[in-house]
Amino acid sequence: MGKLTAIQVKNLGPGMHGDGESLYLAVTGKGGRSWVFRYREAGRLRDMGLGSARDVPLADARRKAADLRRLRADGHDPLVAKQAAEARQFADKARAVTFAEVAEAFIKTNRAGWRNEKHAAQWAATLATYAYPVIGSMPVGEVETVHVLAILEPIWSTKPETATRVRGRIEAVLDAAAARGLRTGENPARWRGRLSAILPARSRVAKVQHHAALPFGELPAFMTDLRARPGIGAAALEFTILTAARSGEVRGLRWCEIDLDGTLWRVPADRMKAGRDHRVPLSGRALEILAGMAPAEGRLRPDALVFPGAKRGTMLSDMTLTGVLRRMGRGDVTAHGFRSSFRDWASETTHFPFEVVEMALAHTIASRVEAAYRRGDLFMKRRDLMEAWAQFCGASCG
Repeated sequence: MGKLTAIQVKNLGPGMHGDGESLYLAVTGKGGRSWVFRYREAGRLRDMGLGSARDVPLADARRKAADLRRLRADGHDPLVAKQAAEARQFADKARAVTFAEVAEAFIKTNRAGWRNEKHAAQWAATLATYAYPVIGSMPVGEVETVHVLAILEPIWSTKPETATRVRGRIEAVLDAAAARGLRTGENPARWRGRLSAILPARSRVAKVQHHAALPFGELPAFMTDLRARPGIGAAALEFTILTAARSGEVRGLRWCEIDLDGTLWRVPADRMKAGRDHRVPLSGRALEILAGMAPAEGRLRPDALVFPGAKRGTMLSDMTLTGVLRRMGRGDVTAHGFRSSFRDWASETTHFPFEVVEMALAHTIASRVEAAYRRGDLFMKRRDLMEAWAQFCGASCG
């Protein structure tokens, strides 16, 4: 032991230079210098790095080599022992990572792929309200079925929709934790074959609550009242009804999406629920509303909102249309419910085909086979449909 000197460690050229008893100084062609413990295990030569010669002095390298020789004398493979120690260290760190930390990282990573900021806010809010008080500070690897049930059982019957979303979000976070090596075993929040054996199906604890809709027979009189009301909110609500669109699509409408020459509205995929571009034919009355929203000076900024909020550059609040309905004394219906009114009117009073009406609502075609063959969007037929709808809505307006 002790063939090398400190000066040699600094000055030796490329190669493997033995210090004795399995300790070597490895020097690369570029001048890199590191310590290597070389030994033979099961007939195979193995090298174990002990660090850079710049960071580990010769004396320390010899002490490390001595420790590894004692480990070998006790019948252990140093590399295997190192890997086991690293695994234990990783497990110790994993045990310290909490459910809340993994959830927040999951939201941050996936935020860009979600439809809007509101969705991310809902994720954070539901987990903070229901999950974090029970498992937020727990190591994510220790979350079990009993903990998930403690979160879900109090709200499973009273708030079934919220409970279902919370369960799905917990499941997604725990799957992400497993993918990162922070937990093992079955996901305790999984429904099929796990929670389904304990909790009743959602359909058994509450009926699906549909958006309250105005009976279509009341639409003409309702529209007469609506058109007499001033304000951007009233105009946006009427435009929403006439286009059978979702209120969020209308509130986010910008002038660059409107083709006045083609009398159509192109809604980009990133603003559609189904994630696909959607063309909306504009009736004569819808075009009149747009004309009324154009700036007085006649200059249109393509990125400007058609129905802007009170604060410059902001969208109308999702409560704005609700406020219009309440002032009209129709707080019993919702803006989204007019899509149902449109659907009922088309089904019960017109001969427009089912698929034309469904495409007007931007619904996804249920059959994958039909979707594969139907490449068009039936736009011309939908133009006739939307003009008929506008005429019906204005039937009693004189």
